[in-house]
Amino acid sequence: MAKATEKGFGFWTLTFLVVANMIGAGVFTTSGFTLASLGDPKLVLLAWLVAGLIAICGAFSYGLLIRRMPVSGGEYVFLSKAVHPFAGFVAGWVSLLAGFSGAIAFAAVALESYLPGNFPAKLPSVGVIVLGAILHGAKRSLGAGVQNTTVILKLLLLVLFLGWGAFSIDWSSESTRSVESSIGLLAFAQALVWISLSYSGFNAAVYVAGEATSPRIVARSLVVGTGLVVLLYLLLNATFVLGAPAAEIAGQADVAARAAKWIGGTGFETFTRVVISLALVTSVLSMMMAGPRVYGKMAEDGIIPKIFVLSENRVWPAILLQMGLALLLVFVGSLQDLLAYLGLTLSLSAAVAVGSLFLGERVRGWSAIPPALFVLATLGAATLLIAHDPWQALGTGITLILGAAAYQLSKSAPTWKD
Repeated sequence: MAKATEKGFGFWTLTFLVVANMIGAGVFTTSGFTLASLGDPKLVLLAWLVAGLIAICGAFSYGLLIRRMPVSGGEYVFLSKAVHPFAGFVAGWVSLLAGFSGAIAFAAVALESYLPGNFPAKLPSVGVIVLGAILHGAKRSLGAGVQNTTVILKLLLLVLFLGWGAFSIDWSSESTRSVESSIGLLAFAQALVWISLSYSGFNAAVYVAGEATSPRIVARSLVVGTGLVVLLYLLLNATFVLGAPAAEIAGQADVAARAAKWIGGTGFETFTRVVISLALVTSVLSMMMAGPRVYGKMAEDGIIPKIFVLSENRVWPAILLQMGLALLLVFVGSLQDLLAYLGLTLSLSAAVAVGSLFLGERVRGWSAIPPALFVLATLGAATLLIAHDPWQALGTGITLILGAAAYQLSKSAPTWKD
């Protein structure tokens, strides 16, 4: 098992970080809503494939970015250096509210839908977030070691789930695999934005790039981790949307558990809930590991208080900031409300970051093709989504306005830079 050493995070630790960040609440909740929108399971699978190819282009593009700027911090660093400190600050703000705090809250709330047994409301969500803070606030090697172990176990259990489903599903049945819906380009674009949330962790390794063995290792881990997840997502969603009648799962958040019950009865449903609960726990843990690195870098640059600068082995102030924001969103958000907001906000932030490759020392030749495809596809889907339902852009707009206001406040607080 790979582990962090004094030389830095290695290939497998970084790859597991990508996988754990991607395999979270989105894949286990999105297809029910997507099926209700598109109506046809085959279109749902096509949307997952298209979004996966876009994510691979994004992973390749972030590999180019990290080779150009091999430091931790993600979009905040990329845009601060390539565009303007204001653009970097707003990107960091997006990471703070949506990329990590919102995504952690999303996964934690989804955990309550899947966790077997009866628990007091919000207790599992709060518990897993606090657990992540404790693990990653300790020594770096402890957090990375637990991360690698849980991700390996999660993948083994998901493979077992797929095997069980493959032998239990009647693949020839077609009579109940569609629901009535208005299918068109706008609906497909909406599905891509929703699904993009499930792929948003493809860039996770860049947030700890300054602690990696080399930029080349980070770039490789992004592409390999994303490719593995794309394949796994296609297999999982084929099981979800083809394993049960569409009417049973369309519009439902716990789509995986409902499909499992139809495929293999209550025993398989319970097994599925356990596997997905573990997946959601590791998703929260991985985001609690990556997120504070962004805030630490922002603190180093003096645009948030210096108390959030990371020390060598402990990151308590930044971890507690991350934990507090995530807990706040747990109590004010819901799965369906967060889905479009997170998908749109994070995809636009990633598109702007990748677009910075075409500024200054521009990327050229064949290497420019994946970044161009990622930017065009992401912006195109976002534009169609907003045209379809302008209100879905409200949360994104508010986040950007708050980020701009926070930037102005940071400029008037010189003591932060002392």
